[in-house]
Amino acid sequence: MSVLTVEPDAVPAGEEPPDTGERHRLTAVTGLAALSLDAMASVAYGPEAIVLVLAAAGAHGLGFTVPVTLAIAALLAVLVASYRQVIAAFPDGGGSYAVARTHLGARTGLVAAASLVLDYVLNVAVAVTAGVAALTSAFPSLYGERVWLCLGVLTLITAVNLRGIVESAKVFIVPTVVFVGSIFVLIGVGLLRSAPVSTATAAGHASVVAGNATAVGTLLLLKAFASGCSALTGVEAIANAVPSFRVPRVKRAQRAEVALGTVLGVMLIGLSVLIGRFHLQPADGVTVLAQLADASLGHNWAFYVVQFATTILLALSANTSFGGLPVLLKLLARDNYLPHVFALKADRQVHRHGVLALALVSAALLVFSGGDTNTLVPLFAIGVFVGFTVAQIGMVRHWRGERGRGWRGKALLNGLGAVLTGVATVVVTASKFAEGAWLIVIALPLLVAAFETVHRAYARIGERLELGRIPEPPHRDRSLVIVPVSSLSRLTSEALTAAASLGDEVRAVTVCHPDPEDRAQVHALERAWANWDPGVPLVRLTSGRRTLGRPIAAYVREVTAAEPAARVTVLIPETEPERLWQRLLQNQRGAVVAHAVRRETDAVICRLRFRLF
Repeated sequence: MSVLTVEPDAVPAGEEPPDTGERHRLTAVTGLAALSLDAMASVAYGPEAIVLVLAAAGAHGLGFTVPVTLAIAALLAVLVASYRQVIAAFPDGGGSYAVARTHLGARTGLVAAASLVLDYVLNVAVAVTAGVAALTSAFPSLYGERVWLCLGVLTLITAVNLRGIVESAKVFIVPTVVFVGSIFVLIGVGLLRSAPVSTATAAGHASVVAGNATAVGTLLLLKAFASGCSALTGVEAIANAVPSFRVPRVKRAQRAEVALGTVLGVMLIGLSVLIGRFHLQPADGVTVLAQLADASLGHNWAFYVVQFATTILLALSANTSFGGLPVLLKLLARDNYLPHVFALKADRQVHRHGVLALALVSAALLVFSGGDTNTLVPLFAIGVFVGFTVAQIGMVRHWRGERGRGWRGKALLNGLGAVLTGVATVVVTASKFAEGAWLIVIALPLLVAAFETVHRAYARIGERLELGRIPEPPHRDRSLVIVPVSSLSRLTSEALTAAASLGDEVRAVTVCHPDPEDRAQVHALERAWANWDPGVPLVRLTSGRRTLGRPIAAYVREVTAAEPAARVTVLIPETEPERLWQRLLQNQRGAVVAHAVRRETDAVICRLRFRLF
């Protein structure tokens, strides 16, 4: 047996090689802009989440802001080191899902994947609503239109991502630089001041600090730690999207991961130090970050730059999900847990179907929540902590199996991270269960069940197709082509010519209904057919009802029963008009016949399109 191999055309001298898609992939810098917005924006609510919990213990409790933030920063360092290892071990992306599937089994891998899917979707909804909430706070007249504003922002982000991940990185790199730069300036100026410039933003707002509470228990510290860990969402996005980076992918992704951890850690620690330095307290109606900007920079143009940059980055931080989730969906589709359409790429290395699916589900969440951030926040961050924990445990198994140089230290690091993120998962779920986290507890197993249902369906299809086995050699069967006709025209001639080229025998069929006018038309067709004499018999199919597809399908069944060894093809001739709107003028008879034959028979359907231009 010979195999024909077609070699790709050589590139002539002086001409550029074909586009491999690398220019549509990320560098370390653009990867940081495209995949870190979620993590970067979390400094706007992470420190505040810590302060709000510790405020229950009064001013004494707020004194633990820096120690709790340092613990979170330590966990961040563990996660960055771990995901840097994940990037090297799993260069095809997938993050927690890839680690768990390889080292903890398929079911655990699906749990990790489901948790990440939920987190990515919720991140989009929370980010967009938070950004719009900041906008409506500045312009209260827009509050009634917040749902439409949310959908508009979502549409903008989706459109940018459909252009390609590199295009989205180019668009979002400027807001990211402005935000990070403004936060660093805020921290630097604040550290040089001995007292806050002003406290204008907190004026007129009630403090939420408990006046007489002084005891700071372990449970309160754990709850503050777990709440502050919301600042760690998005750390895994780079590891999930390694294939989106340029060659060498692993090194570029690792650099972006380390840069993300460094910048995020410095911002978190710096802001927490300023909170203690200025003795700031949470107040209703004003964010802690706004108070810090006011205290460090004063209530001037610099204050508004920080607020505007925060608003923009919060809204655009949804881009992290658009960078990470489509790659994860591609891997799930590759493993037969999602429809294979999610594995397809467009010209600009875009997983278009993943982007659109994320946009549609997020839009539904925005409409369901009414554009209210508080409705969605209790559901946020639980999924990502499940993924963190599973990934850490999986990496421990990875090092124990590999047993390379220094494996014990690496396994210990991942084990410590698993304990810390596991505790955070339990505390966050327990503390927010009544606030809506129970929905995640229900949605997670349902999503895993959906993945397994798709996988079983693909397994049945593969078994029926005998995938993985050597098929029988091809052979020639007798073939019969059936052509539905209703009149004589050039289309009829083209259809019979094509049918004669396809099969050993061709039969034309026409359906006759009891209506007198229809019978007259059929008789006229039979007379014209006899005069034309194309060498193909015309079979009249009588139907008691005014249906078209069912009589033809019934005839196909009769032919198949009479000649079970024959291959039956139904060739349906159709016209294709020059203009798109002209297709509305067609009677759709071909679609009706194709639907009936496909549903009721095993015949091959061939739709012959005759272009009118």
